[in-house]
Amino acid sequence: MSRAEIRPYQPDDLDALYDICLRTGASGGDARHLYADPRIIGDIYAAPYAVLAPELALVAEDDQGVAGYMVGTLDTAAFDARLEAEWWPRLRDLHPDARAVPFAERNADQQRAARIHRPILTPRPLTEAYPAHLHINLLPRLQGQGMGEALVTTWLGLVKVQGATGVHLGCNSGNTRALRFYDLYGFRRFEVEPAWPGTVWMVLDL
Repeated sequence: MSRAEIRPYQPDDLDALYDICLRTGASGGDARHLYADPRIIGDIYAAPYAVLAPELALVAEDDQGVAGYMVGTLDTAAFDARLEAEWWPRLRDLHPDARAVPFAERNADQQRAARIHRPILTPRPLTEAYPAHLHINLLPRLQGQGMGEALVTTWLGLVKVQGATGVHLGCNSGNTRALRFYDLYGFRRFEVEPAWPGTVWMVLDL
């Protein structure tokens, strides 16, 4: 297998981003068994960035195809406003709101649909001090080869040139592999009040 290469995202890569997001959507593991709709998780965490901010989207491709991506935005608050105006309305028509179902009884699709109908905004102390944010996912065949570090470094270079001074991310507390990666890269933990159960916020000064 040839070494993967990083390149700019192209519209034809969108299906691959959906697939990667799903296959890494269970605290870094395969989430295909959790969702009836295989695209709903990508509709939240991957596709809107690729569609609305393609200039900040990167993919990692080897001889088997696209197996990793890095997406994000320079200004989280402004991007949230774009999502509300340009992205969520169509998805709200596609995914019924399960608000009447008690949270503990909702399946994975219903939990994601709730995020579409009622997006949870990032705490302001984070967006004010570290306005940019990122999402990165790699399929297992690219993990442990330095590709994650290469993607992050390349992406940070892009946003720094465009004026970003700080970046944040939210990581599932159960994704120990990702947390170890971010710690080693140089991200530091950022505490917010009230705390977000299940989410570890991390930041990096640029």
